[in-house]
Amino acid sequence: MDKEEEKKIKTHEDLVIYQKAFDAAMTIFELSKNFPPEEKYSLTDQIRRSSRSVCANFAEAWRKRRYTASFIAKLNDCESEAAETQVWLKFAVKCQYISTLQGRDLYSTYNQVLSGLVKMINHPENWIISNN
Repeated sequence: MDKEEEKKIKTHEDLVIYQKAFDAAMTIFELSKNFPPEEKYSLTDQIRRSSRSVCANFAEAWRKRRYTASFIAKLNDCESEAAETQVWLKFAVKCQYISTLQGRDLYSTYNQVLSGLVKMINHPENWIISNN
């Protein structure tokens, strides 16, 4: 992260990766309102939970930037939740609760989120708050 980028980022909400994950979670929430009632305690709850958890864990990771291991651990949690959300998206498409196009768009968004997370995990030094 260069100095110009650093000046623009005040909170986790300023990062594109967070914004993409949040917007995707909200899209999933809206789409899942139309899932059948019998899915309420299974697919609907699971996909909502995992998609929201990406954002929540990212917020926690952001606040743990003083400690490399803690930061990476929370980012790993984000990565797991994003991958889980992709699995639920595949189920939603296969069960015909969402269209193939909607599923592909959301799956692609989560691929972008995952890519950003992996970059952060592989280069935490760009994000850690130094104790200087």
